[in-house]
Amino acid sequence: MDEKLTLHFDPLDHQQIKLIGSLPPEVRIRAMLDARELAVGLIRGRLRRRFPNLSETQLNLKVLEATTRVRW
Repeated sequence: MDEKLTLHFDPLDHQQIKLIGSLPPEVRIRAMLDARELAVGLIRGRLRRRFPNLSETQLNLKVLEATTRVRW
């Protein structure tokens, strides 16, 4: 089966880009890490609801699989 992956992005907010660019690197990195933590937490919650009987180790492997999947 041949699937096309279509990505849709919101328009750039140039003012937001300037604001973020003016922040010190450590603040930008902290924001990125916080956003990643939120995203992984949401994925973990979705998988926990879908597979309620998985052990913590199995759930961690599912999270890893979901966050590292590459589609061509």
